[in-house]
Amino acid sequence: MDDIVKPSPSAPAGAKTVQEHIDELPVWSDGTALKSAPMTGMQWRIWSLAAAGKFFEGFVVFMTGVALPLVVHEFHIAPAEKGIVSAASLAGILVGAQLLGGLSDYFGRKRMFIAEMIIFVAFLALLILCSNFLSLAICLFGLGLALGCDYPTAHMIISENIPSANRGRLVLGAFGFQALGALAGTGVGALVLILDPHLSAWRWMYATALIPALAVTIGRFFVVESANWLAVRGAHEEAEQAITKLLFRRPRYPSSIKLARGGENVAEEARGKPSFAALFNHRNLRATIFASVPWFIQDLGTYGIGIFTPVILAAAIGGGADHIRSLSDVISDDILAAKGAALIDVLLIVGIGCAVVLADKLGRIKLQIVGFIGCAVGLLLASFSVDASGGAKIAFIFAGFMLFDFMTNLGPNAQTYLLAGEVFPTEVRGMGAGFAAAFAKIGAVATAFLFPILLAGIGTRALLYGLVVTSILGAVVTWLFRIETTGVNLDRIGQ
Repeated sequence: MDDIVKPSPSAPAGAKTVQEHIDELPVWSDGTALKSAPMTGMQWRIWSLAAAGKFFEGFVVFMTGVALPLVVHEFHIAPAEKGIVSAASLAGILVGAQLLGGLSDYFGRKRMFIAEMIIFVAFLALLILCSNFLSLAICLFGLGLALGCDYPTAHMIISENIPSANRGRLVLGAFGFQALGALAGTGVGALVLILDPHLSAWRWMYATALIPALAVTIGRFFVVESANWLAVRGAHEEAEQAITKLLFRRPRYPSSIKLARGGENVAEEARGKPSFAALFNHRNLRATIFASVPWFIQDLGTYGIGIFTPVILAAAIGGGADHIRSLSDVISDDILAAKGAALIDVLLIVGIGCAVVLADKLGRIKLQIVGFIGCAVGLLLASFSVDASGGAKIAFIFAGFMLFDFMTNLGPNAQTYLLAGEVFPTEVRGMGAGFAAAFAKIGAVATAFLFPILLAGIGTRALLYGLVVTSILGAVVTWLFRIETTGVNLDRIGQ
């Protein structure tokens, strides 16, 4: 088998850039070129560890919806404090994406890739031991810091270490683990409640993530630093060593690694790159609006519906607050709602699976617009449950939320993440992606904080109508400021 795949004899001799080495295509022994370079073990390790970060985001954030009723009763939390608990992790994501994510430009992708998981494990361990509302909010905020740092860092560590032809599918594939985490979070929450039907069960819910998160943290010590980042810093020997480890495979190809020098000039350009204000100049303003505003709008619905699906289902199926007469009623309703939410969250996975398959075929813009419109239709269906009763009531709310979950992950939830890392020119791509993620989380924090207050104040129907309007607005903004990146060389973005 060692003679089946070999380095391409037609590959140009001499030094190449990091990406040219990564993209180099092998050939069969008869000279037939492969269409893509097989991923190495190190590339798959990097991808899987990045995907794990997305899993933990969905797991922790969506599990909060199951844990919330128990936390409220244990700590006697008022509606406003309930909103703070719901929004704490999202506020941390907002801060982490903007402040910590950008540090990878200075300290390296690998260091921040490890640091974010250390922060996550530390605050997760402290969360399990929380004894009051304030400590709970602080720990959830700390978890959010780590998850926020992961937004730009995970995107970059995947993008800078894999073949260009696979970038879209693999970035979205890793992002899809957020949906898997959401399903696991609600499912594990329901299982823990069944096995331990007590108020303290929420601590065991979060504890289930501790050992897996620790394993991921250890695993991240054993990945290579981004050769792209090293080369830009002028560390050419270290970059050649890193890419040699990254591309190790049997039979070996490329047969030799020699990077083109010129990093000194690139490093000087990197040190003199535009400031944060460059995101809002004439050249980049369109990209900034396009990457940030639709993502903000989709987070209004995705996190609001995602976190509070168990609460809404409990109100629709279990009868809401008037139905609750004892602690057993609280736990019973929470179990029932968590099971329903887990069933609904399956459509998140189906949606992201379709996004991975279709993003490079139909294009990001089409999927994002269709997704926003589909979200509006799903929320409208769910609103019909308010006037229905019996089986029709349950059918409307399940059909509506399932359609919403499918369409959001087919469209805006997946495409906004992918586009934010593509639409900016190279010199401001990191800052742009970090800003877009942080700006989006303003919407997530706002909806998580206000959702319980609005749910009690204006009711389910008015709240869903409001989200219908924002979903349609997301489709309009996407069309007006669209920048199609499907099949476009990222080096030409902004030119």
